[in-house]
Amino acid sequence: MSSKSIVVPVADLELFTFKAFRAMGLDEEEAQLCTSGLIQSELRCHAGQGQGVRRLVGYRQRIVDNHVRVGAEFEIIKESPAVALVDAHNGLGSAVGQKAMVLAIEKAKLSGVGTVIVSNSTHYGSSAVHARLAVDHSCIGVAMTSAGPEMAPWGGKSGVLGTNPWGLAAPTGGHFPIILDIALTTAGKGMMRWLLREQKKMPIDWALTPEGHETDDPAAALQGALLGIGGYKGSGLAMLTDVLTGVLGNSAFGLATYGSPERQGVAHTFLAFDIDWFLPLNEFKTRIDALIEQVKSAELRPGFKEILVPGEVEYRREKQARANGADIDSETAGALVALAGELGLPHPFPSPDNL
Repeated sequence: MSSKSIVVPVADLELFTFKAFRAMGLDEEEAQLCTSGLIQSELRCHAGQGQGVRRLVGYRQRIVDNHVRVGAEFEIIKESPAVALVDAHNGLGSAVGQKAMVLAIEKAKLSGVGTVIVSNSTHYGSSAVHARLAVDHSCIGVAMTSAGPEMAPWGGKSGVLGTNPWGLAAPTGGHFPIILDIALTTAGKGMMRWLLREQKKMPIDWALTPEGHETDDPAAALQGALLGIGGYKGSGLAMLTDVLTGVLGNSAFGLATYGSPERQGVAHTFLAFDIDWFLPLNEFKTRIDALIEQVKSAELRPGFKEILVPGEVEYRREKQARANGADIDSETAGALVALAGELGLPHPFPSPDNL
């Protein structure tokens, strides 16, 4: 049976998320960074992607189990004017990633391009959260991360490579930046869990059964490996993302990523391009707007009403949520009500009897 949802004002949801993180032991800066990451993801992502405030429960459990370090040192191991290598010391990946992108931006302002590789980190949430930070500083941002071995390499049937998401963001002269936020698998297991709960089938090119057969059954897919976008192309991109993160950053890669609950060994790579180093910002915006217009003016395929550029769907979701409130499914709301009870916090959700 499909779950119902409730609408929560974004300001109330944001305040609850921040207070929950503070109650978990995060200091004000770390709590604010993690709150920003979860709220952006909640407002912009599809519920089936498994991001957003539903992750608060997982954060709480990982902190209680000492599987992630609150207040871990953000240690710059080595750096030059354009590059830095950071050890996250098993800290909260969302906060670590945002700090690392800010460092990449600072280096881009000095050198044109800034690069930061982070080792020994944890799950950092949505790649777009980190990439879009660059836009506020008139930069193009790129964020990528390693992930647990859920993707089968092309021709294989067992998981070796991660979903290894990418986020790319660029400013425009319009109302919203272009933001591409993609995993390198056709879909993630969060989407399959959502479809299973909704009693829906899935496209047959998303995942394999444990025996290596394509399937449209999310229950069978959850037991098998994921498939890469574009077949062998996604597999190749995922492998090279491991090279650009875990291999180059001297952190975990492939089968070793998420190898232990106590130490995920996740690695991230961030790049920032200072637009003004290459050409004046206004000229860049004129040029990228011209590209957007060319893309949107293409002749439509049958069945399509308009052409959307990367980030446009998410922009509309966020705009609607900020105006009308965030849709929280009843299952997530119930889990957050229970979490609020554990943390001794008020919450913005209906009573459990009304969920």
